[in-house]
Amino acid sequence: MSSVFSNEAFKDHELVAFRHDRETGLNAIIAIHDRTLGPAAGGCRMHPYASEADALRDALRLSQGMTRKSALAGLPFGGGKAVIIGDPRRDKTRRLLESMGDFVESLGGRYLTGEDSGIGLDDVRVMATRTAHVGGLQPGAEHGGDPSPTTAYGVYLAMRAAVGHRFGSDAMGGLRVAIQGLGQVGLHLAGLLAADGARVYGTDVRANLIARAVTRFGITPVVDPAEILAKPAEVFAPCALGAVLDRQSIAGLKAAIVAGAANNQLATPGDGDRLHQRGILYCPDFLINAGGIIDIHHQRLGSSKARMRAHVQRIPDTLLKVIRRSEAAQRSPAEVADEEADDIVHCAWRGRAPVDVPQLRTA
Repeated sequence: MSSVFSNEAFKDHELVAFRHDRETGLNAIIAIHDRTLGPAAGGCRMHPYASEADALRDALRLSQGMTRKSALAGLPFGGGKAVIIGDPRRDKTRRLLESMGDFVESLGGRYLTGEDSGIGLDDVRVMATRTAHVGGLQPGAEHGGDPSPTTAYGVYLAMRAAVGHRFGSDAMGGLRVAIQGLGQVGLHLAGLLAADGARVYGTDVRANLIARAVTRFGITPVVDPAEILAKPAEVFAPCALGAVLDRQSIAGLKAAIVAGAANNQLATPGDGDRLHQRGILYCPDFLINAGGIIDIHHQRLGSSKARMRAHVQRIPDTLLKVIRRSEAAQRSPAEVADEEADDIVHCAWRGRAPVDVPQLRTA
């Protein structure tokens, strides 16, 4: 138990739950960081973690990021995350997913789950046979309930805002964007950028996903995923797993802006400062990739597509606010975004309206 409470990523989590199901092979963790703003919401990830300690750390870091994501997006959710230890291409079965649904149900609505890396909409539908506490499945909603296109749309809008701030124009025509990870979000992002005239480079550990992006959007493939970080480009867009930005990769980064959909892109908090010291504009991941959970929120409300999109379109304004404050204080955008999100939660916990953030609240 001390390995939980003493974990550097624990950060005063409300609840960390573990489930082992010998019959189905399920080994899973659900981390609930903070429910001040509402029930904890966050996707369920399945990954062949090298160790249980790595899985725990990922769940803890991701759930804290979800608290901050919802806070800056003006959503009535707290932060949570679920991780399943296993290879989704080999170990995933219907019975395992049903057991995961039972695990979510056992928390009595304190945690709302959905798709994430290694867990798709069909998998969430199986979980939904055992629990009502899932999101992104509302029939007839935008994109058939799949929030990944909206995640990509929010990142695209934020990227344009960052480009406009850095280069004086948000026109993407001819600009080079290097995308790491061509899953659902990365693929949709590539399509938006290609349609806007950007020169898109893309890579993935799965060759078939690279080929799909080449066929659909004419991107330039980068076969070796390790090469994408050093690709000369105006923008680097991490859209795969986290912790890609560390001391070594930042030293070799050739982009002027980092703006991508992956969660927890910084390996350590100090990596935000390293980017800042190099003059690389970092767009905090939990701020710009909030489109998906905004979509889920409006699906649950039964909102119109126009209302949902209008909410997502507030992401660039929030990003520019953070960038300007970081420049005024000569601090990294990552640090400023953390503080702004934490302040919203703290003010809500104290029962008073947060200062200077009314535009972040849902109308």
